[in-house]
Amino acid sequence: MRRRPSRQRPHRQTAVQIDPKRPDLPARRKAFAGLLLLAIGTIAAPARAADAPQWGRQHSRNMVSPETGLPERFDPATGENVRWIVPLGSQTYATPIIAGGKVLVGTNNDNPRDEDHKGDRGILLCLNEADGSLCWQLIAPKLSDDIYKDWPRAGMCSPPTVEGDRAYMVTNRNEVVCLDLHGLANGNDGPYRDEARRMVPADKAPLPLKNTDADVIWLYDIPAEIGVFPHDSAHCSILILGQFLYINTNSGLTGTHKDVRTPEGPSLIVLDKATGRLVARDDENIGPNIIHSTWSSPAVGQVNDQTRVFFCGGDGVCYAFEPVPSVPADGIAKLQRLWRFDCDPTAPKENVQQYNGNRQVSPSNIKSMPVFHNDRLYVTVGGDIWWGKRLAWLQCIDATRTGDTTDDGPIWAFPMQTHCCSTPAIWNGMAFVADCDGNVHCVDIETGKAHWTHKCDGEIWASTLVADGKVYIGTRRRDFWVLAADKEKKVLHSVRLDSPMTGSPMAANGVLYIATMKSLYAVQQSAK
Repeated sequence: MRRRPSRQRPHRQTAVQIDPKRPDLPARRKAFAGLLLLAIGTIAAPARAADAPQWGRQHSRNMVSPETGLPERFDPATGENVRWIVPLGSQTYATPIIAGGKVLVGTNNDNPRDEDHKGDRGILLCLNEADGSLCWQLIAPKLSDDIYKDWPRAGMCSPPTVEGDRAYMVTNRNEVVCLDLHGLANGNDGPYRDEARRMVPADKAPLPLKNTDADVIWLYDIPAEIGVFPHDSAHCSILILGQFLYINTNSGLTGTHKDVRTPEGPSLIVLDKATGRLVARDDENIGPNIIHSTWSSPAVGQVNDQTRVFFCGGDGVCYAFEPVPSVPADGIAKLQRLWRFDCDPTAPKENVQQYNGNRQVSPSNIKSMPVFHNDRLYVTVGGDIWWGKRLAWLQCIDATRTGDTTDDGPIWAFPMQTHCCSTPAIWNGMAFVADCDGNVHCVDIETGKAHWTHKCDGEIWASTLVADGKVYIGTRRRDFWVLAADKEKKVLHSVRLDSPMTGSPMAANGVLYIATMKSLYAVQQSAK
């Protein structure tokens, strides 16, 4: 999706906690060491029970949270139920992640936290969960040779995934990095020690490192290693499964929007989380049929005692793979496909890029994540938001089958007469999903029929979060909505925030986190 540069003036606030209780503030500022057995298998180093270390639930990607006691309403103007507010950059497309006493969120550098690093950069902020104060930041220069590889001022769009004291993420430069959750404050752990060089553009001299800089443990440069570049912005939420990281390569079109930059490149790769070594890749030849870019992140589920990795390609097809069993002795393994499901089988399948700009007839792509729940996969798919037809569906797919399941895999499809970027939330027999026209739908997961639809004011790119019997969602018109997670529609609250929202709300440790373009809100019941 194209992230267009904001025309607003750069955000130049001091990077400190904002106390909404202070009446003197302007209204706009108020405004795997050990193994854990899971249902899907084993992963290492469990997070704190109430953390939110990955976008969506581990590992299903379901947009639900077990948190309770979350507020039904809040008001930044009065400070009601607002714990803290922290300024971000001017454009924030990422979803906040909460783990190990830290809150991590990607943004841009229009509000620089370090005066030595000014100008357009991708930024990952690591904040103190208690008060929003800065712990450290990852700074990455832009890929400056082509704006379509790294859209100006879009910042760092990928949410990290945290396990123990390590955070794994994809930068705006399409680099996979393993980060020390403590930053450089406890020393440069290595083996990677070239942080100073990587933080500045190639034509600038390195600057001394500070305790507030990120500590990179290892780095895998996707463009340099396999020649795959992102389109517009790299966007991937890394899936951790055992000792491996499953990563969307962000493969996309050139700036002409008529051809794929690296058609032979993989769309899904697997790295060893300890070393960053490439151990596997897909062999599905997805590249030539990428419609715009590859923005979906993988999920995992257990089907008939078999672990399956689910991935939605930039070709509008959903795939299920066997997980990598072990590190190959040498070479790069090929992921073994268990099934494929074409989410829009009657759409054009040849020379698909020629349909870019056609709002009536076009291929479909998938910008959301697949959600696994009770042997079913829930996926939103449809015309590209910038280039394709105004039609999308929430599809329910039988995840137990094998082979080409396009004909026998569908259970139902719920149509939306517009585009859709949102990942669904499956809870208590209902699917909650938003579309780009600002509609929130509550769909019965057995029949595929809507219980209700609510029209919000403004376009929605974010995903719904269901927690504590409530549905939370933000719009690109600055409005944040709270609805009852029930078969009967009930609007509980809406409030206008300081700027648009494209990232999804997250809940952890009794606190609701909301990232707008300019600010990060921590909302807690009885905070005031």
